[in-house]
Amino acid sequence: MSYPATVRSAWIVWTVGLATYFVAIFHRSSLAVAGLVATERFDISAAQLATFTMLQLAVYAAMQIPVGLLVDRFGSRSILLTGAAILTLAQAGFAVADSYSAALVARLFVGIGDAMTFICVLRLVNAWFAPGRVPLITQLTGVVGQLGSIVAAVPMTWALGHLGWTAAYGIAASFGLVAALVALIVLHDQPGTRTLRGPRLSLTAIKRSLTTSWQQPGTRLGFWVHFTTQFAQNAFALLWGYPFLVKGEGLSPTVASVLLTLMVVSLIAAGPAMGWFTGRHPWQRSTLALAIVGVIATAWTVVLAWPGRAPLGVLIVLVMIIGLGGPGSMIGFDLGRTSNPIERLASATGIINQAGFVASLTVVVAIGAILDWRTPAGGTDYTPDAFRWAMSFQYVLWALGAVQIWRYRVRGRAHALRLDPLARTRTALQPT
Repeated sequence: MSYPATVRSAWIVWTVGLATYFVAIFHRSSLAVAGLVATERFDISAAQLATFTMLQLAVYAAMQIPVGLLVDRFGSRSILLTGAAILTLAQAGFAVADSYSAALVARLFVGIGDAMTFICVLRLVNAWFAPGRVPLITQLTGVVGQLGSIVAAVPMTWALGHLGWTAAYGIAASFGLVAALVALIVLHDQPGTRTLRGPRLSLTAIKRSLTTSWQQPGTRLGFWVHFTTQFAQNAFALLWGYPFLVKGEGLSPTVASVLLTLMVVSLIAAGPAMGWFTGRHPWQRSTLALAIVGVIATAWTVVLAWPGRAPLGVLIVLVMIIGLGGPGSMIGFDLGRTSNPIERLASATGIINQAGFVASLTVVVAIGAILDWRTPAGGTDYTPDAFRWAMSFQYVLWALGAVQIWRYRVRGRAHALRLDPLARTRTALQPT
């Protein structure tokens, strides 16, 4: 195969993988605009509704390491197709579910299928593209995939209102079927190899793979970068941002929705710039991560310390800065990539990807518990003071994560210089 043909094939493979990831994000976010309809259909409370989101996050986080091991064993194509099939069946099950318990099971499998997508696409990127292109393509994968959350809003709102629950989610399920069929025809695990197989999995092999990956300073640094940069954006976008803006800051529901959309726009706009920076300045990847954490924490400090409710302009700046955490978390995957060989890459990526979702779950649960504690009358009539207490919990994880980033940044740089004394001056990617 000629080099130009290989390049064309790489872009085709990436486009198909990206489309599958886009559909997975669509499925993940399809419940965001259906909350009121879901409470009526299943006769559930707001707390039970929130369980859908919590369950998906928990399953996604728990599946990361197992999926990484499966990708290293069976290849990206096989696992990606399996994930797409599970997503399609789960969304179809959600369409016909008529009880809360059945709907919970369906969303559990949505989380499983979703968890089997992103790691596969990153493995395809690393297998098909030259190392110098990987940071930018990785960022583009993350930010373009996030468009699925925006695209899910308008058509799902229209479909639920005009077609009803079963038809709306049935049509959504069909998107997964189309993505799976295209992926089945087009995808190859690497140039010249349709399906790649790694060593057989055994308890000894699993332990060796995970231990070796975790022992790499770059993997641990990537873990803590992902942990520290992502949770603020996830917690804000998936559950607590809208209530904070409406009840904590007194915005109208329409303005709050616009600000949440603006956060996603900021995320998408910042991704390519961060991809370019990490490719050109690999030695400073952890510096960029620390800077992102610093500006997010500073923006929250300004809002939380503001006397009374913050002005709209300050809140706009806040949501745009929170959005930087999404592409910032992708730096963690680049650190893992340059610290592990390709045959162990998916396992390392799974370890790193788990970090941000564990942190997000921790923050989501803690914010809810603190809001309940600081709301004297109980219920959901949260006050601005309760939100100040609750959102301040984020500083605990920022402090922990920043210390760990600095700790493994020092170790990672020392390790890189032992391997290559000129590592600091090279433009090739290094494990810090």
